[in-house]
Parts: sequence; C-alpha cells; structure tokens
Amino acid sequence: MVLTVFHSGTIAISDAFEPPGEARPTALAVRDGVIEAIGDAALDLLGEATETVDLAGLHLSPSFADGHAHPLFGGLEDLGPQIRSCVSVEEIADSVREWAKANPGSGWIVGASYDATLAPDGIFDAEWLDATVADRPVLLRSWDYHTIWVNSAALLAAGIDRTTPDPARGRIVRRPDGSPVGTLMEAGAIELIARVLPEYTLEQRMAALQAATAKFAAAGVTWIQDAWVELKDLPAYESAAVSGRLDARINLAFKAEPADWNVQTETFMGARERIEELASPMLTANTVKFFIDGIIESRTACMLAPYADAPAETGLPNWERDQLHDAMAAFDALGFQLHLHAIGDAAVRFALDGLEDVQKRNGRRDRRPVIAHLQVVDPTDIGRFADLGAVANFEPLWACEDEVMRLLTIPRLGSPRADSQYPIASLARAGVHISFGSDWPVTGHQPVPGLATAVTRQGAHYLPDGGWIPNERVDVDTALTAYTSGVAHQAFAERSWGALRPGMSADLVLLSEDPRRVPDDGLAAIAVVGTWLAGRPTYATNLPRSGSLTRTQS
Repeated sequence: MVLTVFHSGTIAISDAFEPPGEARPTALAVRDGVIEAIGDAALDLLGEATETVDLAGLHLSPSFADGHAHPLFGGLEDLGPQIRSCVSVEEIADSVREWAKANPGSGWIVGASYDATLAPDGIFDAEWLDATVADRPVLLRSWDYHTIWVNSAALLAAGIDRTTPDPARGRIVRRPDGSPVGTLMEAGAIELIARVLPEYTLEQRMAALQAATAKFAAAGVTWIQDAWVELKDLPAYESAAVSGRLDARINLAFKAEPADWNVQTETFMGARERIEELASPMLTANTVKFFIDGIIESRTACMLAPYADAPAETGLPNWERDQLHDAMAAFDALGFQLHLHAIGDAAVRFALDGLEDVQKRNGRRDRRPVIAHLQVVDPTDIGRFADLGAVANFEPLWACEDEVMRLLTIPRLGSPRADSQYPIASLARAGVHISFGSDWPVTGHQPVPGLATAVTRQGAHYLPDGGWIPNERVDVDTALTAYTSGVAHQAFAERSWGALRPGMSADLVLLSEDPRRVPDDGLAAIAVVGTWLAGRPTYATNLPRSGSLTRTQS
C-alpha cells in the first residue's frame, strides 16, 4: 500500500468559497490513489507515509477536466506542416513548401489548423497552394475543423469539378463558372476528400493520443470527453490504454451519421462492449455525438432568423427533425448519453425539442444530455435546459472579442444577436449545470486561460475594459466548478472525482496560486506546477519529496 501525504500548502476543500475566518487546511493524504484525509487528520499520517510531497506554499486543487475536446485530432496535427501560428497566407504556403521539401516521399500533405480570417470571407483558393506544391495533394484544415482548403491535385484525386453537385450536409465554394475554388465546408463536402485520403497507421494514432494526453496532463487535466470518435480509430484508443500511453482518462463519443444511424445502433453497442471488456480505468465509451449544425463563420450554423450579411441564408442543418428525434430516442433507449453540437439558436432549439421528445418516448430518468457550444441561445429557451436536466457545455476561450469575432462572426450575426453570445451567466442563473471544455485543437487546451476568459470576458490583452458582453461574466467559483465538479456531473462521476473529499479519487492539480485569492486580471498568470491522476503523477514537478517526515506545525 502506498500512502502519500501532501503538506505545507493550501487545500481546496470544496467547490464553494471557504467561509471567512476559517483556517485553511494545509495537508492531504492519499492512500492507493484515494483521498484518505484532509487537514490535521492528514498531518497525523505523516509518520507512516510512504512518500511525502512538500507543496511549498502552493495551492492543491481538484484537477481540471475537459467536457469537450478532440485529443486524437490535436495529436495528429504534429504530423504535418505546422501552420497554426501562421499569420498570412504566404506564411502558410512557406510552411507547406518547407514540409514538402523535408518529406519528399510522402503522398498526401495534411496539415492543421489555419486561421480562417487570413483570406477574405474565409475563402481560400486552391491556386495559392498549387504555387507551393503542385505534384501532390494538399489538405489543410481550418481552425474550426468544419472547413478545409485543398489544392488542385486534391480536387482531382477526389474527382471534384464543376459538374460535382453540392452533397447533402456540405458546401463546395465555387467560382462564377461553377468550378471549385478549393474551400469545402462541412462534413458532406469534406467527406468527398476524406474518402480518398490515406489512413494514419495504428502507431501514428497511438503516438498522437499519447502526446495529446501528455499535453492535457501538463495543463492540469485528468479527464477528457472526446467528442468525435470514428469506429476505425477504436483500436488506437484500446491499444494506447492497454499499453499505458494515456495520461488522462478519455470517454469516447461515437459520431452519429444521419444516413447510417439505424445501423450504428448495433455497431456502437458492440464498440461499447469492447471497451467495457477491456476494463481499463482510462477508457469509457458511453456517449453518442450529434452534429446538429455547423458554425456561424461559414454560415452553416442554424439560425432562427437569416444571417445579417446573407439575408437568404439561415444555415445548413445536418439532420431532418423526425430523423434526429428517432435517432436520439434510439441511442437514449440503449443507455447512451447524448452529446449535441449546437451553435446557432435554431440548432439549440432543435436540440431541446429533440430532448423533450426523447423524454416523452423513453420516460424521465437522470440522463444528463449535453448541449455543446451554445453560441447563440434564444432567451425563451434558457429555462428549458434545467427542466430537461441538460448540461450546458461551453468553451470559455471563445467568449471574447478576438479577430475571428470581429472580422467574421459579428458581421454574420448583426445586432442584437451578436451582443448576446455565449450566455454562460444567464444559464448559470437559471440553475443549469454548466461544464467547460476546450474543443482543442480548435482553440487551446489549457483550462487556466479559459478560467480567466470566463471571469473577465477579455482576451490576452484584457480588452475591452469591463469585458465583452459583461453581463455574461461569471465569478471564479462558477468557473472553477465548471472545470471540475461540473464536468464530473456531466460524466456521472461526481461521487468519484471533481472535488477533494475523503473517499474520492486523488485527481489533483497543484497551482502556483489559489484562483479565488488573486485579482481577476491575474488569473491567466497562474501556473500548473503538478498533476496527479488517482495519486499517480502525470506531470513532472520539481517539488521536494521524501520517504518519511515528522509532523510539522500547521
């Protein structure tokens, strides 16, 4: 048995703010991965400790969790041209050119993720890539993963030309003569390219998961909702878990397809059984993901009223209403948790209507469906979330006025819709369970910057004064809860992790400061010093350790 005592720091004892005047505990004891004692009771165990960890005055907190991310996608980005930091089309082209020179034997060149604001209206031309690489197909993913940019060789390989019709659930951006520009939007169009794209090897996928979970561990994260899993990737998750290559737990959400969902009921059950038989504490598979709509920036998010800059368009729905309701009810009846991507206000209403129908068909129970992103929510729908037990999942890093917001999003929405985005505080005030995620690699995977953005509604330069849409700011406690016990609630794991209490898993993060005791403008500077998953260190620290220690004055 292993007994570790963490001492000489401050311990976050609950989700609620510590009552004023009460002494803060300075120690926590963990036996075989489970919290055994806090405060003086933990100090009493110092004499029998197998190991002690000197916290050096820092703050020990429940580890963070990510309620919506894509770790495999993020890990695979390392295998292609590194274009995420590029600030111009020319810089992207240079990165692709250099990668092509360094990898002359590669077939396709696949990279991610480019900044959609670098070209007018987010439309990128195949000819710009042709000038860089003409002899091999090139596919670059936009930061949003709902759009791709390809060269002419890729269009040729996929057989896409002026005679190719727009597929269901997709859009091929065209020149005036009908020929494709090189920008393809949403799943239906992207699949035209993806079906001829060579697959990654099993080792490449496993290495990507290992690298991704290591990044999350360094950010203080111990649990991830992988919100888009294809069955072809299942062996990589299984092998990575069995071989000890995961530094964070992952719950898999299988992606439901409108054309095949009735067949997927059988295959998803089989996949869930495979994961259950694996019996790895690092992997579960209890969720089905539905993409109800796209994104505002490409005008594929579904809106109740037309786009301000395109009065004939209201978005691109992925599902017919009856089809969606049938699929949601079928997967719910099989015990899967529903995870619904909904960006536009029409998509949010579509999701809520579907959940009401599921409840009518399958009866009331504690199902905790998740509606993710929630960029625009009609005020009349706010109260429906709590009634349906829905979890509102936000990616707080999006809730600021950045270049994407200024150049693409706000012009699409127009006023007043643009002035009510990401209603985190409104939903919290309505008694809705809130969870936070990153959607990485769409945006950064680190919770600390997201914590700061949720509280200030400001970006890296703390602008504008008072925050963007300041009435939707939340306090530090609400934001911390959304990153810890809020995600634990989403995961049906609130009795296992998400708080520091005896009997719970020792999922811990050591922070340089207590977020509740720093000014709002200092939150982003808090550093992650160490991370433990069930008592196992997953992020290396230089904290003093020893085999035994006599009790010190608390």
